[in-house]
Amino acid sequence: MSPTPTPSPPDRDALLRHVRPADLRAVLSLAAQATNGVIDITESVHQSVRDRLGLAAGAQADRTGGLTGQVYRGIRGVTQLVGHGVDGALAALLPLVDDPARHPEASAGREAVLAALNGVLGDRLLATHNPLAQAMVLRYRGRNLSLERGPDLQQQLAQATPHLLVLVHGLCMNDTQWRHNGHDHGDVLALALGATPVYLRYNSGLHIAANGREFARQLEWLASQWPVPLESITVVGHSMGGLVARAACEVGQRAGHGWRARLKHLVFLGTPHHGAPLERAGHGVDVLLAGTPFTAPFVRLGQLRSAGITDLRHGVVRDAAPTTSPAGEPPAAGAGFVDPREPLPLPEGVACFTVAATLAPQRGLLAERLIGDGLVPLRSALGEHDDPRHRLVFARGSQRTVYRTGHLGLLSSPVVAQQLLQWLAPAPATATVD
Repeated sequence: MSPTPTPSPPDRDALLRHVRPADLRAVLSLAAQATNGVIDITESVHQSVRDRLGLAAGAQADRTGGLTGQVYRGIRGVTQLVGHGVDGALAALLPLVDDPARHPEASAGREAVLAALNGVLGDRLLATHNPLAQAMVLRYRGRNLSLERGPDLQQQLAQATPHLLVLVHGLCMNDTQWRHNGHDHGDVLALALGATPVYLRYNSGLHIAANGREFARQLEWLASQWPVPLESITVVGHSMGGLVARAACEVGQRAGHGWRARLKHLVFLGTPHHGAPLERAGHGVDVLLAGTPFTAPFVRLGQLRSAGITDLRHGVVRDAAPTTSPAGEPPAAGAGFVDPREPLPLPEGVACFTVAATLAPQRGLLAERLIGDGLVPLRSALGEHDDPRHRLVFARGSQRTVYRTGHLGLLSSPVVAQQLLQWLAPAPATATVD
């Protein structure tokens, strides 16, 4: 009997499509931050018990004093020392064993994991300079568009048309996920409209207003570099992407950007214009935890939600409306259920359309208030609000509700695709008879 052949080691390029050596340094950095967070929570709970016994706190109200405080400080010191030591060693070693310029194209699985991680922790990744933080980029045919004007950019856009179609993904997603169940609305619309489809990729864990500012800036740059006279722009946003598009419109209008005057159509697919209940539920848990001194330290776990996620509590698209409590302070009771926003109407001079989905078979109280598409309530996606100041006014025939469809199902629904074509595709010219 012949011996079982030894399996060959995985191909290096195949492995690098999924995991990069620099990921180790990034993950260890996250682990060190998580360890420090656990230490902080543990000491805070410890001090809550000490308070009940009449024992003094340390330099801060949630820190222990005396010998106990010294022990906690020692644990933090060791954690910091080990973290800096490992990080320094990897920083010196990685350039010797890894060349990012030779990395193969990332796998879809890796891209999906990074998008989800940025959606949950993207603001913290950026603040700590973690290499896993994603930068905003405009992509065409699966490649990033060069930010520098030159032959590379001109070659990439050699087939550009006068109509620019921009697609903006939602929370914890990326541009490749517009293709869902083999269908991509971008492909269908580009063909029907004679448009050039460009996809936005962004860190969905950042504040929506911050992403809106950067999106407006990049659109202004792209419009200035477009190789043919740019006649019109259509933007389609799914979920949070629609809020980012609204934020960009306001920025572009205030700044007098050239692209804003060329924006003709703005389409929302399952956009939580007035918030999503899952984030409100998360805030409600924070309020409950803050109710007793023994559970209040665990509010910090709830506050791990990214700035982008907390913005979804009410659909905040402007900087002016605070969505989180100051660092270290528990949220006030009821704060998550009072809409703090200043009214922001739909952008002027733009034909706006919205598609809402519900898992229910027909419209009714259950579909509107409770079910929605699984993530976004029906009324929120339609722009409806009990306060007339916040209500979004869409033109007659510019709203559509699709039934038995979930939030992600909007991306592959043939009903949605047909509706988009009816709204956006030019009507065929009719022949006249003399």
